[in-house]
Amino acid sequence: MSEHRANLHWERGSQAFTYESYGRDHVWRFPGGVEVPASSAPEFRGNPACVDPEAALVAALSSCHMLTFLAIAARKRLVVDSYGDDAVGYLEKNADGKLAVTRVVLRPKVVFGEGTSVSKQDLDRLHHRSHEECFIANSVKTEVTVEPA
Repeated sequence: MSEHRANLHWERGSQAFTYESYGRDHVWRFPGGVEVPASSAPEFRGNPACVDPEAALVAALSSCHMLTFLAIAARKRLVVDSYGDDAVGYLEKNADGKLAVTRVVLRPKVVFGEGTSVSKQDLDRLHHRSHEECFIANSVKTEVTVEPA
């Protein structure tokens, strides 16, 4: 249905190339000119001022869930004033003993517009459907849990 592109660029520079010394900083470039400074996670000698791939995966899952939720709400004529999430991904050993982002917990907090009333049960259904239809959640084998606020 569609293609999505990203360009990645890394250079060694003048530092030695050993595990302890090579730079992890690199750049993600996206169509339209967006550039994101990236690195490995600080726990793996990365730059804490940059986005690491694990955090980007968590953000992609959170963002996809939100965008799906907003689309469903709009189609149901449920006015949403704001949406926030405090998502957390867990890097741990999987069943094969390999490090992986094994689970992600989304904690969305939705504020509906004045005059829009949604029961807890209906909100849970909206989040469930959003998770089922999220492109990114459907693309990973990481366990994704949604715990609405």
